[in-house]
Amino acid sequence: MKIISVGVGGAFGAVARYLLNVSPLSSALEKFPLPTFFINVSGSFFIGFLLILLTDRIQTNDNLRMAIMVGFLGAYTTFSTFEAELWGLLKENQVTLALGYLVLSVVIGFLALIAGVRLAENL
Repeated sequence: MKIISVGVGGAFGAVARYLLNVSPLSSALEKFPLPTFFINVSGSFFIGFLLILLTDRIQTNDNLRMAIMVGFLGAYTTFSTFEAELWGLLKENQVTLALGYLVLSVVIGFLALIAGVRLAENL
């Protein structure tokens, strides 16, 4: 049942992401990727808000929580998961590990993107 919950939530999250990418936000600024920025920031906000709300404040069915947190927000933006993991490390006073995770994820992730582009260009 959890797998189905994640799948259903994921379908809605993917559609929400797509709709924001084709919304008027996509042409609001010439070069800045405003839709993706908005998605990443709003997803980070909602995962933080719902992490507390649905685990500490309100008793919720596990399947509903999985549909929203893993499914919807996971498909909407994986950036929100990254932010939640950073929060978890900082909450445990793992500041050095959190900073390392932050820098390595951004730098290595970007280098991996460049490697993928170069590889595809050379096929």
